Amino acid sequence: MDGNVSPAAIFSVVLLAVALSSSTAFLEPYDLLYDSAVQAFYNNDYTHVVRYMEGALSSYKEVRRTKVRCRLRCQDQHPFDDTFSDLRFTDVVLRRAACMNACIEEKIGAQSVHKVSEDVVQDFHRRIPYNYLQLAYQKLKQPEKAAAAAHTYFQANPEHVEMGQNLEQYKDQQGVEEEHFVDREARPHQRSFAAAVRLYDKGDHEGAIALFEEALVEYYKADSECRALCQWPQRFEGHDYLRYRYSLHEVVSDHFTQVLHCEHECVRDLATRPGRLSPMENYLPLHYDYLQFAYFHVDRLEEALQSSVTYLLFHEGEESMTDNVDYYREMLGHDGKPREEAAWYLRRHRQELELLLIGSKTMGVEFMEGNYWSSTGGREDSNRIPSGTDGWMEYVPISEKKNGTVAAPQRLKEGGPLVYDNVQLVQNSAALNGTQRVLLDHVMSEEECSDLRRLAHAVTMAGDGYRGRMSPHTPNEKFEGATVLKTLQYGYEGRVPMASARLFYDISERARRVIESYFLLNSTLHFSYTHLVCRTAITGQQDHRNDLSHPIHADNCLLDPEANECWKEPPAYTYRDYSALLYLNGDFEGGEFIFTEMDAKTVTASVKPLCGRMVGFSSGGENPHGVKAVTSGQRCAVALWFTLDPLFRELERLQADEVIQALDTQSVWGQGLNINPKDEL
Repeated sequence: MDGNVSPAAIFSVVLLAVALSSSTAFLEPYDLLYDSAVQAFYNNDYTHVVRYMEGALSSYKEVRRTKVRCRLRCQDQHPFDDTFSDLRFTDVVLRRAACMNACIEEKIGAQSVHKVSEDVVQDFHRRIPYNYLQLAYQKLKQPEKAAAAAHTYFQANPEHVEMGQNLEQYKDQQGVEEEHFVDREARPHQRSFAAAVRLYDKGDHEGAIALFEEALVEYYKADSECRALCQWPQRFEGHDYLRYRYSLHEVVSDHFTQVLHCEHECVRDLATRPGRLSPMENYLPLHYDYLQFAYFHVDRLEEALQSSVTYLLFHEGEESMTDNVDYYREMLGHDGKPREEAAWYLRRHRQELELLLIGSKTMGVEFMEGNYWSSTGGREDSNRIPSGTDGWMEYVPISEKKNGTVAAPQRLKEGGPLVYDNVQLVQNSAALNGTQRVLLDHVMSEEECSDLRRLAHAVTMAGDGYRGRMSPHTPNEKFEGATVLKTLQYGYEGRVPMASARLFYDISERARRVIESYFLLNSTLHFSYTHLVCRTAITGQQDHRNDLSHPIHADNCLLDPEANECWKEPPAYTYRDYSALLYLNGDFEGGEFIFTEMDAKTVTASVKPLCGRMVGFSSGGENPHGVKAVTSGQRCAVALWFTLDPLFRELERLQADEVIQALDTQSVWGQGLNINPKDEL
């Protein structure tokens, strides 16, 4: 280091010395190591950044492991037996507490030394240390370790654009191999499950079975550890223990209700990937769903029956699985029993629910039971089996269970009338290698394209619609846009021809009607956002470009390419159902619209923009898409997003509707129009 020692560092050394002298065992507190690493980083002492930060991560994990081991061991040593009494309960609680304190302090030293602030805990949950490590290893010219740190951080922070770019650069560096991109914080049960799904999709059913079984073992182990970590002081909202006047039994009741709630939430925690708010849908039951078909494919019907019966413990009476159970019973000539680990797990789960309902009443709070197995909205479609081919853990129908023949996936409807005579179908979903996709030509005429391009040059503003960000997607292009209401305002003020402003409104309505009709939607498709946009290549910034004009994304969910999943949660616009791009020109270089697989790399279809050409598609994770770099010229289009939910209609569109109605009736011109655009995207 450079000799600049802060008071905090001196205090840390003193504190460590005191702790060492007062305890036979000692583990350096991870918050002090973390602080030392951060200080070293700002002193450009990257060797010590690595030393302290790796030490902090090791200490953090050891504290957690020690607490889990000690709490589980002490619970086994001091169980609550059947001969229960107030005195016996107090005796077990006190002996457990003494056991845990002695066990933990023997392994890591005084527990008070390892109490850390909530901010530090959150930094470790968000994997912030790996961001520092990535930069430090990069400076120390250890790219393979930097790649692992960057990959680990990016798993929990997939929206971090700069880290994504760093990962792409590491892939091109000499000495960095694919095996270096490992998630150092990967949870074993999730890692095994994801690997099992990949093997299942490839048809390797024996390999998938081994990994699904491994994932279940790891899941129940992780569940036990999660519950053990709930055995600690709980926070009580609105309770001030300095003035707490309730009896011992009420205090105990409050505490154990909080512990029960914490344990119950382990179901969500174990099904939630790092950095995400929503759990993977139907996560634990899906293990048994996949297993029953994997066992079926390798002709192990006994295990298939057992897995099917086990699945029904979670979803009693589900039609498709009940049919499968009947088939296996018929083939084997006998019934089957569910797997004991799942039966025991669910018995405990139901007991927790009952106790939580009682506890919530004693504490005077509401407890919503919910469906923890399908907490993001379970699918109830019958006659389905898992495919997992697109990362959504969705299902595809089978035509005949009794011979095991798998039919082609059932597609949503499309192919409706195109409404307008000139519009031509170019490619449907099959031709575009996806689902709910369409490519159309002649949605606009050459004259209309020219008119809207002139309008765009007059009304668009840099970054418009993106809260002032001049280049929201890439610094190598200028991005400009305008909304329907703003163009109508310009028309009313005489700054552009009103006919041109109205054309923008009419063309977007034309596009909406075509999309609504072609996809055979049985309810009205509403505008969610409408944007006239142009992207212009910046001269002098096009050499050696490796970025995209618009990175690969999905419109209503957060695309997670590494996990091959898309999370339908904020800040994604989860209410958007369909999207469309209507192009105004093709006289530029680059700028092709592309669909990809969920890995955000494998291109499944490419569209070259032309005047009057429109690509439309459903807005979910089934349609990741982006725009290749515009390397010369200007690319203009009308970007449209639609929703089936009228609650999320575009406010400016409603105002624009009123303006158009006023123009048609000429009833308010003497009073003036109230046009107040509020551009937001």
